[in-house]
Amino acid sequence: MKNRVQLIGNAGNDPIIKSFEGGKKLANLTIATNDSYKNDKGERVDQTEWHTIVAWGKTAEIIEKFVTKGKQIAIDGKLTHRSYDDKNGEKRYITEVVVSEIMLLGK
Repeated sequence: MKNRVQLIGNAGNDPIIKSFEGGKKLANLTIATNDSYKNDKGERVDQTEWHTIVAWGKTAEIIEKFVTKGKQIAIDGKLTHRSYDDKNGEKRYITEVVVSEIMLLGK
């Protein structure tokens, strides 16, 4: 199987856009996905998961123009992991979804 992630959720923040030399753009945002299940008492429990989203190039430009906090979107991409050392020298780990396609949903 291939490394593939598909999510439908709502933007948790306005995207943060960075521009690089040559005009290439990077978009960063979070999206929330919601799921529900019934616990052992038969009560409905809603669960929200937050996902860090990264998009480059034309996809970042689409996000910049059309995605705002609360907007429902569908994304297709791949799961990536990276690490870095913070200002205190501690290693931090990040899991992100790198978007290859986006679909704007809702109003």
